[in-house]
Amino acid sequence: MSHQCSHGHIHFTSDLQTPAEQRRMSRQITLAMITLGLLLLSLLWRAIAPGQLAVSDILAGIAWFLVAVPVFRAGWHSLLHPDLHGVTDQLIVLAMLGAWALGDLMTAALLPVIMIFGHILEERSVMGTRQAIAGLSRLAHSRARRVLQDGSLENISSQHLQPGDIVDVRPGDQIPADGRIISGHASVDMASITGEPVPVEVTVGMSVFGGTQNLNGLLRIEVIHTGEDSTLGKVIALMQEAEQAKPPITRMLERYAGHYLILVLLIAATTWFLTYDSQAMLAVLVAACPCALVLSAPATSMAGIAVAARHGILIRNAAFLEELADVDAVIIDKTGTLTQGRLQLVNAILTTERPRESVLQLAAALGTASNHPVSRALAEASPTLNVIPLCDVEEIQGLGVIATTGSGQALLGRSELFERYGINISPQPDHDGPIVGVAENGVFLGWFLLDDTIRPEAPEAMAMLKTLGIDRQLLLTGDRHLAAQRVAQQTGISELAAEALPAEKLQQVDQAVKEGWRPMVVGDGINDALALKAGAVGIAMGSNGADIALASADVVLTSSDLRRLSTAVRLSRQCRATLRVNVIIGLGWTVVIVIAASMGFLGAAGALVAAILHNLSTLIVLLNTGRLLQFREVAD
Repeated sequence: MSHQCSHGHIHFTSDLQTPAEQRRMSRQITLAMITLGLLLLSLLWRAIAPGQLAVSDILAGIAWFLVAVPVFRAGWHSLLHPDLHGVTDQLIVLAMLGAWALGDLMTAALLPVIMIFGHILEERSVMGTRQAIAGLSRLAHSRARRVLQDGSLENISSQHLQPGDIVDVRPGDQIPADGRIISGHASVDMASITGEPVPVEVTVGMSVFGGTQNLNGLLRIEVIHTGEDSTLGKVIALMQEAEQAKPPITRMLERYAGHYLILVLLIAATTWFLTYDSQAMLAVLVAACPCALVLSAPATSMAGIAVAARHGILIRNAAFLEELADVDAVIIDKTGTLTQGRLQLVNAILTTERPRESVLQLAAALGTASNHPVSRALAEASPTLNVIPLCDVEEIQGLGVIATTGSGQALLGRSELFERYGINISPQPDHDGPIVGVAENGVFLGWFLLDDTIRPEAPEAMAMLKTLGIDRQLLLTGDRHLAAQRVAQQTGISELAAEALPAEKLQQVDQAVKEGWRPMVVGDGINDALALKAGAVGIAMGSNGADIALASADVVLTSSDLRRLSTAVRLSRQCRATLRVNVIIGLGWTVVIVIAASMGFLGAAGALVAAILHNLSTLIVLLNTGRLLQFREVAD
């Protein structure tokens, strides 16, 4: 029987356990109950037949032997593979041997039994993260209605889907994989992936995540990513990686595990030589079990990681959860991070009396003939494309699109395109972003101005970071200076570095670190990967971020909501405060019990009292950690 203080190898909920974990826990509980039964029989026999103490001792001896074998095995394993958790096994072995040598078989058998029931308390330290992972894993195994080539539907497991498959998702169904909507309109509950509490309205051309739920409307979706390549697959992988990682304080404590054991043995020996009280010596060994101290860091970090995931923040390692509390600067990318990452129509300057919607429909119809980002943005700007039939469509690379409509030849493109066809144009407006014109039957109709608009929450997100003391904010982008300056002004960012290549971005981050800043670096693209690794914490925008950026990041925002940055910092600071309290409880409680035990204050049953108090300290640590689970975002 191994008493793992903080690894959390034992789980009572079947879908959170491996078969080996279930069998091990079942054996331990069964062993504890049999041992308790034998000890009760021993006490009962002693009361009924006080003249036949041998029978009572035999029953107690059998009970001791039942628990002694697994305890000794665990102690031997901890000697071969020393760590701080193994200190508890070794101290319990010593206490059991001491009680057995003194003829106190009842104490020798009860000590490990009390520790087994202490496992139940410790299980709460990992349940939050394990439940989150188990819940996400269940989402990854759903059913899908795949559309076959003849138009019929095939009901299959989502695990069998391939990129390029077409699936139908009915109201109430779970979306089986990442994809793009090719027909339909619906409200989708994204909470399981992004933490968004409000359903998101989706329509043709928009991307959706596997594991989210279609609340209403029939959707037809083209599958893009499945399995481990999907957003849900990456979320599960990050959560599992975070769960396995050890917090920095745990690694530090493990380095001193051997020194701690020697110190405890010296205190126990000193107690014996000064008092000749065997119970006090045994009580010192049990009281010094450092479970509450060892448990304090993993319990806090796992609770923090689980809460972060609930808010759409995936933290790769507990160390980064701790680092977030210290950040005092933010270095942030523009395109796809502060901005939407896709062009949108922002204005139309027309030179005709035709209605704006009519001209926009013509431009949108022409835009469908090209894959250029400008053309796609115009195509999405008008939902009624089919009212203008086109023929003889031709795309002229680098210039635009021409086609024939019922009114004559139509053109969409740059000013050079109209010059080639001898069409007089109005002066091109002053605009930082892309500009395209449209003409029909030899008449220029006007200009369309497009731009990559900032995220609606970006100014608020930057202001929220300032309220947390993160006053230094740098916009670091490869875009033109004028475009970057406009975004910086709109979002309230004071420092700006534009037209930066990936290597120059890395230099900017390194320079900030050399100046003593601890920056969080936020980005989404391939050119941000180096900078993300160089900052104190690298944060990637998960919903549309490049795979290399996600791999380089320490934290991923699945919803790409920039307000989650302040949420992550506030959660990290609350985790640090909770951890400090837990360490004080774990260390302080252990010191107090050891002092009380060494001075004989725990009484004749000192070892058993120490074991109970030991479990009580574990309970207090877990109750304090449980307060983290009540963490809530600041209301929008």
